[in-house]
Amino acid sequence: MSVKIISYNLRKNRAVRELESLASDHGPDVLCLQEADAVTLPARLDAPGGALRLVHATERNRLGLAMYVRDEQLHVQAAHTYELKKSLHDRVLAPAHERLLGVRLHDRGTGRDLVVASFHAAPLTALNSLRRAQIHASLDQLRQLGPGLPALMVGDFNYPVFQNRLDAEMREAGYELSISDKRTYTRYKVFRGHFDFATSAGFDIDRVRTLNRGTSDHLPILVHAHPSLATQAIAPEVLQTERAHSVA
Repeated sequence: MSVKIISYNLRKNRAVRELESLASDHGPDVLCLQEADAVTLPARLDAPGGALRLVHATERNRLGLAMYVRDEQLHVQAAHTYELKKSLHDRVLAPAHERLLGVRLHDRGTGRDLVVASFHAAPLTALNSLRRAQIHASLDQLRQLGPGLPALMVGDFNYPVFQNRLDAEMREAGYELSISDKRTYTRYKVFRGHFDFATSAGFDIDRVRTLNRGTSDHLPILVHAHPSLATQAIAPEVLQTERAHSVA
């Protein structure tokens, strides 16, 4: 089973009109959004191979997280939003209560389960140490959502410098950090670089590609991945079927 995931920060929802073209041009299986206004998001997006359905969005943030999933391939078993440790910016200027949206999915074709998440770290006014704490807390939540399952978290990490420290900590925690082939943020001369990337466990990342610029200050990224053979978890109903065949 291979999966294509797009992550896109809509820049205060300004790029919402680009979602249809992103879906139709690239045919993702999952579309993860940040800085999205749930009220204005379309319920479905047409795409090659089957439409994408809006399965969940944050409720306490005016501009928050959302996820679309290809119905014909993936069944949503559970979807949850999570609060993370707040930065000063969150507390004083623009409160962001929920910075993680995790979804447990069942692949209809293979009978296997996986976890995908949309993540938005604290802004650059916060310290990298706070963002690392948010990332670790997010990965802990995803482990609880799907114990032992392949997990892939994409989004706006707001972590353009000192990524070697983050990469080392991710490896110690059993996760792989994957950065795209080109920069994802170039609006300002000072703050530029790879802001949007992926961290995963139990997945082989084939490629992470930066897509063309739209109206957002972030560029979308497209992740091509497939669960590692050694860590693919079989859904309970498939196990029951296999046991029945073995008994017969």
